Amino acid sequence: MSLHDDAVLVLKGYEDGGDAAQAGLRQQYLDHLSTHPDGMWKACEAGHVTASALVVDVERGRVLLTLHKKLGMWLQMGGHCEPADPTLAAAALREATEESGIDGLTLLGLGPDDATPVSLDRHAIPAPCHWHLDVQYAALAPADAVAAISDESLDLRWFGYDEVSDVADGSVVRLVERTRTALERQH
Repeated sequence: MSLHDDAVLVLKGYEDGGDAAQAGLRQQYLDHLSTHPDGMWKACEAGHVTASALVVDVERGRVLLTLHKKLGMWLQMGGHCEPADPTLAAAALREATEESGIDGLTLLGLGPDDATPVSLDRHAIPAPCHWHLDVQYAALAPADAVAAISDESLDLRWFGYDEVSDVADGSVVRLVERTRTALERQH
């Protein structure tokens, strides 16, 4: 199965929790992929699917954010899909591991091999590409997690759930809220 096919399956199965905005984004993503066979790749100038993951330390009630080098914003870990990524979830986990420096992250899902996105976020980016269609997961950090800054970051820092709104934009705040809701449903 191609990464494009995997993304379509993931999006078709995405549970929006009754959120009309999320349902609309899901349909936009599916429409984009149906008309752009290259819609998974950075080279697609009409926009492309990206994969990200919010790294969560559930025991301490905090999330790890990166101060993005190019954007100067506190964000979750994430980025472009690569040809070697077998699935969208694998791309999100790879990005989270690379950018956080934490080994042993696991994606939140219904089971060990069933990672499910917690949110979708479409945001404008500079030309020549115009949109990131981000599929957002939650990555659970092991108890002994030690973060290490990557070349893509200016800084890397843990923030309590209630501190995120003080440092990050609305998209990250929504991702934290949707992640907390998903965690509560699992426990």
